[in-house]
Amino acid sequence: MGAEFPGIVRLRCSVKRYEWGKVGEESGVARLYASNSGEEIDGDEPFAEFWMGTHDSGPSTVVPNCQIRSAGVEMEGGFKRDRSNLVSLKDWIQQNPVVLGDKVFQKWGPNLPFLFKVLSVSKALSIQAHPDKSLAAILHKQQPQVYKDDNHKPEMALALTEFEALCGFVGLEEIKNVLQNVPEITEVVGTASANQVLRISKEDGEKKRKDVLRSLFTKLMSASKAVISDAVFKLINRLNIKRKVRGLTEKEELVLRLEKQYPGDVGVIASFLFNYVKLKIGEALYLGANEPHAYLYGECVECMATSDNVVRAGLTPKKLDVQTLCSILTYKQGFPEILRGVPSNPYTLKYLPPFDEFEVDQCILPQGASTVFPAIPGPSVFVVVKGKGTMRQAFSEELIGEGDVLFTPANAQISVRTTSGLSLYRAGISSRFLSSKCV
Repeated sequence: MGAEFPGIVRLRCSVKRYEWGKVGEESGVARLYASNSGEEIDGDEPFAEFWMGTHDSGPSTVVPNCQIRSAGVEMEGGFKRDRSNLVSLKDWIQQNPVVLGDKVFQKWGPNLPFLFKVLSVSKALSIQAHPDKSLAAILHKQQPQVYKDDNHKPEMALALTEFEALCGFVGLEEIKNVLQNVPEITEVVGTASANQVLRISKEDGEKKRKDVLRSLFTKLMSASKAVISDAVFKLINRLNIKRKVRGLTEKEELVLRLEKQYPGDVGVIASFLFNYVKLKIGEALYLGANEPHAYLYGECVECMATSDNVVRAGLTPKKLDVQTLCSILTYKQGFPEILRGVPSNPYTLKYLPPFDEFEVDQCILPQGASTVFPAIPGPSVFVVVKGKGTMRQAFSEELIGEGDVLFTPANAQISVRTTSGLSLYRAGISSRFLSSKCV
């Protein structure tokens, strides 16, 4: 790899205006994008995702002539607005592979293996899962316009606000409770299928429990639109009556909310089978391949392997692939693990999911504080979500503020200082992978 060693590199990043995003100034994504790009916010338009990375569907670009800048000298908005000579981060890394570090280059080649995002969610995303590597390669070959990547997509969501999601199947006893208290599911799947679940016990073994759940879930998701529409209609009427008489559970209130967003959708009923997760600020949820989930509401930082493959089966107007989704799920049952971060120093928490491609640091500096991110043998991407300060690496110093996104190379110690307070997040390669002895 080349010997030249770049300093801090500013990035201009992409935005996705999916219809489920928060609108205008209500969206944290909109505020970050406006600061990052210099563009004005359209108050009537949704701003859903802020992408930071090399994925072709939302590539970041390198801002020229800003790698080294004297402290205290700031251009308007933090950088020049000229777009004419921007090079993509993907191309820039391929031209400067030294920035990845040897171990990362040996494992993934001249590519950034993670994609970093901020999400602003106003209404539910689809019930979905992401295929593992082997299936991703097959789906990409068969339907490249739908499945654009041959890579897997493990991911982690770290809450910036209270954040709601459906994630994984509830435990066996709760599934039985659902079937006893939500008769509309039995009407759709049939008494025989429901009874299979009600009769099973832990003594029957994990494989049988998963097989029975797979059968039930596949029948529910594969039912005709007419059958589902009728079942949802009955369900909503029953819940509205129950609300007046004795009140509803949190899950039932959620179901009413989802039905208003996606009337007559199979996901409204299917949501009873999933864990309803409410993350507090600073809590994180991670998802491996083939795990069902749907983000519902709130704002989060999200990191994943570089892929945009999604298999959808409900709560969406987009293309569904019900049979693929039902066939790939692990059907694991029980509440997901919640990460709360491990302190690296008084101001920084590290979130380390069980994936090689990424980890995330949360750094919240009070007024007058500073911190150091030690040199590591892999690259990092930083995003400032609040406040302002300075970032220094060797002889390079950058003034940073809300919406700034910065790429730093492998083996670079980074120091951050603020006089007024600063909140930022760092995505990087898993330190567990970087410290391991083999690639």
